[in-house]
Amino acid sequence: MKKIYLFLFFLLLMPCLSHAQVEKYKSVFTLNFIRYIGWPEDAKNGDFVIGVLKDAKIADWLTKQSGGKKFGYQNVVIKQFKSVDEMVDCQVLYVSANINFSRHSATIKSKLGKSSLIITETEGATKHGAVINFVVRENNLKFEIHDSNAQALGLSISSKLANMAAAIKM
Repeated sequence: MKKIYLFLFFLLLMPCLSHAQVEKYKSVFTLNFIRYIGWPEDAKNGDFVIGVLKDAKIADWLTKQSGGKKFGYQNVVIKQFKSVDEMVDCQVLYVSANINFSRHSATIKSKLGKSSLIITETEGATKHGAVINFVVRENNLKFEIHDSNAQALGLSISSKLANMAAAIKM
């Protein structure tokens, strides 16, 4: 566990070198975020589904990194959605910058379960319901957390994850 924590911390400090590398880091972070979230009981049934909205490369990275892995007793399954209309309920939804999250946030939230973690990569997305948002600050990949959004979804953020965030919004 300590190795994962140190690895994530190292990645936060590492400058972003290429777009492909950034995508890989985002997928690694996404898979590690789930370990630092307190999930309600309804999220612990069936497969643990991570949906990716409109980003095939992130979906591919997540698929490669999660192949055959479990989260607790649940199989980790990656689902790729090409549009908001295709979306189905999942425990985690990664919304790429290819979607205008502020415009589609109400529809996205209505299609998700009541305890789905929403991860985005668009400035200001936490104002519209995202729990975790990737940002680039001084050429470094970082993330911000909106604790009130997490609580509204019945999710709790570990202090270890909160300590690694670039910004925590209440």
